[in-house]
Amino acid sequence: MTTETKSADIQLIQRILPHRYPFLLVDKVIEINGYHSAIGIKNVTMNEPHFQGHFPGTPIMPGVTIIEAMAQTAGVMLGVGFDVVDTDLLIYFMNIDKCKFRRKVVPGDVMEMHIETLRGKPGGKIFKFNGRATVDGEVAAEAEFSAMVDWTPES
Repeated sequence: MTTETKSADIQLIQRILPHRYPFLLVDKVIEINGYHSAIGIKNVTMNEPHFQGHFPGTPIMPGVTIIEAMAQTAGVMLGVGFDVVDTDLLIYFMNIDKCKFRRKVVPGDVMEMHIETLRGKPGGKIFKFNGRATVDGEVAAEAEFSAMVDWTPES
């Protein structure tokens, strides 16, 4: 593992995360600094299924999907940071704390997910992250969340 900044396109993301449409919520990760921090991108479009019912005539991205997008960005960061691409990496939410929503996220927005690892180490099972989702530099949501990592790094 190196400390150089890396990135992940959609092909690499799909080699790390098991999520697929309609639940893959990160389009690319433009900056990955080991397992310490990352910035992911979600292009919000009207053709996403949750907009049909949330809310008809006033489409707003559900807060839980914003938090999930941050968690998926953290998963990609760990996959690249720990070089566990093409493995059966699974990550499970354990808790979500200090969650606040500050701005609506709507179709046409480009959401940036800024992730920082607060706790966790190579080979560990439990990680804690700070996440902040922004649109045009304005905070849309923020939360701290913990996850359990289920992985078997290849020897």
